[in-house]
Amino acid sequence: MAGKSDRVKEPLDFVHQNAILCETISKELRCQKLCTTFSVNPFRKTHTLSGKPMSWHDHVEEKEDPNFLNIIHHAALEPTKKYTMPQTESQEIGWITTPLEHNCCIEGWSPGWQ
Repeated sequence: MAGKSDRVKEPLDFVHQNAILCETISKELRCQKLCTTFSVNPFRKTHTLSGKPMSWHDHVEEKEDPNFLNIIHHAALEPTKKYTMPQTESQEIGWITTPLEHNCCIEGWSPGWQ
C-alpha cells in the first residue's frame, strides 16, 4: 500500500503562505460591496402572529411605506402581468391566452358556416 507514507512532506514556506493570504485579502476587499438598504423579501411567505391582547404597541398607527406596498403587490401578481415575456420553459405553454379569432359564431366553427 503505497500511499501517504511514501510522499515526502515539504516544509512550510511562511513567506509563500503570507503572499497567498495577502492576495486573498486584497481580492476580497476589491470585490466587497457595502449594502445599506434592507427590505423584506417579497417572494418569501411570512407568517403573521397575533399579539398579546393588552399590549400597547399592537395598536400604534404607523405610516405606510408606499415603496414596500408596491413591491409586495408586484410580487403577488401573476407572471403574465409581471413580465413581458415568459421567464421559464413552463411559462411558455399558455403564455398567450387570448383567442386567435374573435368573431367566431356560436353555431359552428367557422364565421361563414350556416
